[in-house]
Amino acid sequence: MTEFWVSSGHHLTQRTEGGGLAVTDELILAYLARPELVPPEDACAAERALHATLLADPRRAVARADLDAIADADARENWEVMLAFRDRLLAARSVEAAYLALVRGGLQGVPGLFLNQLCHLILRNALDGCDDPHVLRAAELFFRPQRVSLHEGAVLLADAEVIEAREGSAPLSPLVTMLGKEAASELDVLNDENAWTYWSRSDAFTMALNLSGAKARAGLARAIEAYLHHLLHIVIRVTPVDGLEDPDWRWFVGLDAEGTRLGNALWRGETMTPAARERLIAVFSLAFADPTHVDSRVGDRPVYLLLGMSPEKTVTLKPHNLVVGLPLAADRTVA
Repeated sequence: MTEFWVSSGHHLTQRTEGGGLAVTDELILAYLARPELVPPEDACAAERALHATLLADPRRAVARADLDAIADADARENWEVMLAFRDRLLAARSVEAAYLALVRGGLQGVPGLFLNQLCHLILRNALDGCDDPHVLRAAELFFRPQRVSLHEGAVLLADAEVIEAREGSAPLSPLVTMLGKEAASELDVLNDENAWTYWSRSDAFTMALNLSGAKARAGLARAIEAYLHHLLHIVIRVTPVDGLEDPDWRWFVGLDAEGTRLGNALWRGETMTPAARERLIAVFSLAFADPTHVDSRVGDRPVYLLLGMSPEKTVTLKPHNLVVGLPLAADRTVA
């Protein structure tokens, strides 16, 4: 099996009997090693002591007095957020269970960075053994914001962080000109000829995706299926569609904030402007294998999944919308 996404930290975990990932000391230590938590040179003695004791025992209880003793207010807040997150991880039977609890609890106090890291780790588990780079590159949307370029009818996505980190130099190619300036190496758009290179660069996130292509859209559909099957234990089929022309559509889920906004406007009967149509960059139809899993208000009708781009031409997919937004029957709401 070819390795991918080492940066997810999956090698720091262990699988449970149910197929989830156990929260290990090594996983907690990886969070403690983040630059936001490693005490700087001018940190106070209390912060240094807290970090050192947690490195020795990442599960140890931390008293309120230990936090109050930290002199820097920003550092104190960082530790409060981190320890609350750690405690929620440790209280769950698996990483997946912790993620579901956070999502269903409304995500209060959970930094987006931590949520993306959990999703990265969970998808690495769900897609273990996947040998299709198109699926894996599309799945990066779940935890990596993208920058969009519309070019001759194609919707090109590139990793936003990679583009932003390399802006400032002269562009090296038309693709980089469209997506942003890159100082080191050029981005390749994933295709059949270069797909084999994905394995060696999966943690660099340097391959662009043509979401207009059939394989890219099918790849995102397969990633959605794997994500929901792994988390909710439901069998679904997700199919890319060309548009939302169904006169009897009963349910939709916005895969991102713009997809939700566009879907709500359509639901209210508003006419979609050409600019709005351009921002709706992908539509999928989701069908349940077992109709008893579906809310009776939807029945056998498809659930539409809408992906949009912001006016700034970015995409920030919110996979947790699928967990809380699907029309599941009452007895299927807890996985």
